[in-house]
Amino acid sequence: MLTYVSISLGKSLMSAQQPLPTTQDVGEFTATFTAEQQRELAKKITAFLSHYGYLSDSFIIEFFTENLWQTLPSAWQAVLQDLSYLQTADLLLDASPGDRRYPSVWPLSLLAFRSTAHALAFPRGSRPQRGRATGSGKPDEFLKNHSQSSLLGHIFRKHVKPKKQHEIRKLGVLVKQLCDQTGCKKVVDVGSGQGHLTRFLSFGLGLSVTAIEADHTLAAMASRYDAELLWVLEKENRKKGCSFQLPEEHCVPRHIAGWVNPKASWEAFIKQLKDADHVIEGPQSWSGPSKKRRSDVTQNSKPGGFSLNPNMADGEQILSEGSCSSDIQSVSVMNPEECCDFVLTGLHACGDLSATLLRHFVSCPRVRGITSVACCYMKITTKENPAPPGLISPPTPPTPSSESFPFEFGYPMSSWVRGLHGHQLSYKAREGACHAVEDYVRRLREESQLLKTHCYRAILETFIREARPDLRRAGIQTIKKAHLLAFTEYARLGLPRVGLPSDLPLDQERVEAMLKQQNKVVVYFSLSLLLAPVVETLVLLDRMIYLEENGVKSQLIPLFNPNFSPRNFVLVALKPSR
Repeated sequence: MLTYVSISLGKSLMSAQQPLPTTQDVGEFTATFTAEQQRELAKKITAFLSHYGYLSDSFIIEFFTENLWQTLPSAWQAVLQDLSYLQTADLLLDASPGDRRYPSVWPLSLLAFRSTAHALAFPRGSRPQRGRATGSGKPDEFLKNHSQSSLLGHIFRKHVKPKKQHEIRKLGVLVKQLCDQTGCKKVVDVGSGQGHLTRFLSFGLGLSVTAIEADHTLAAMASRYDAELLWVLEKENRKKGCSFQLPEEHCVPRHIAGWVNPKASWEAFIKQLKDADHVIEGPQSWSGPSKKRRSDVTQNSKPGGFSLNPNMADGEQILSEGSCSSDIQSVSVMNPEECCDFVLTGLHACGDLSATLLRHFVSCPRVRGITSVACCYMKITTKENPAPPGLISPPTPPTPSSESFPFEFGYPMSSWVRGLHGHQLSYKAREGACHAVEDYVRRLREESQLLKTHCYRAILETFIREARPDLRRAGIQTIKKAHLLAFTEYARLGLPRVGLPSDLPLDQERVEAMLKQQNKVVVYFSLSLLLAPVVETLVLLDRMIYLEENGVKSQLIPLFNPNFSPRNFVLVALKPSR
């Protein structure tokens, strides 16, 4: 089993900026389940979700068109119809124990529904975080400055939003722990985006990182940000009395622009890392404040390396954002003759990507450990929904060799869950699992005007279907500051987005009658939202069982503050020592 180990980084770059977080700062592991307990929990969850599928599968925009309120048991309707926002938060969504005061006697079936939903879901916060959501929900590291983490060095905060600062610091320390336990010095960061986690692992924690990202623009941006950071370090290094060292060449990240094919074998994945067609090199030229273009950042002869122009004046301004151009060359990232052991990581790897990484971890002998933070559960492929909306397609047609590998769906992964009656999860149920319960509780307690938007959209859906019966749940995109608009203005902006005239006649008497049911819309949405953590638990539990079936034990850590980072679970596993 995984245990906490101390981290000793010696002369780390980060030590010159900020003290390294301790292992206790990472968070606590959830209670370890035996294989039998995991299977039993999955069995209970599938039975529970099967019984209340009408809630998890419902679309709140159909509240009026499908008369969703009437689908609730009549005894539930009677006690829920007059709940205030605060009561909805306290009596339904709040999982913390406490003295609850009910405005009326609730039926046992409703009390059992609420209690069971909370009991079956994995706890989403470590002990200090659990309890009622109050205030902004931001971690203590942002108390002094709401946009700058006090626990992360300034060189790692540039271009990084607060939420991501919180995530890369916590996950980075955990990845380093895993590397220490497995003896690995190399990490492969899949779905690396702009490279924020990659930079922290490389420059901050001294690991050798290969980052792969499907979006070529993001991969190029990551390389540009690396060069900016190197310039900052070079400038700091020239200061008198500076004690920290510039990174060694092996610590400079290597960025690959490439799509990880979920249908490909682990051998194809390793080959993709070795023989990448698109390796993003460092910025070739920059335009400084004087508008004079100069080649201040050059490439080393080895891939991913940089050399800094020693002629740069000490007082010259650090390179400005948006002023570089990048070249792409076909070079080898890893030595094709050998592949070292490494740790896999994916921070919010979308859809099937998280499942693909887990399969590569199980199958590939070179992958010694993995940290997997998933997101976008609705984009997971299933037997019933093999091509969900938003599924990421390959940038180019896959080669025949990669297509020949048997394709497995993203859910369920385990044989056990696949064999359970009622294990199927609809697209809507998986989409609902991505919603932030803590954020909605905060809105309820603040009686936020944002709560009216679901009612607005449900009313508009009624008039859209009456005018165009063939249009069902048509996307109208987000209407900016919709909660500050009167419904008539909201409708005027939304109707043209589905091809209807903005002046479509609206029965104002019907509109007013539906607006009066806004509290019911909120309560119904809260009931369905109560199931979101249960659905997420089943998806993650299925992955834990899959690992167990393949001889690997894993643990789930609520690593991030859920009020700040809703998808806060990280699945951690390492293979037994050889």
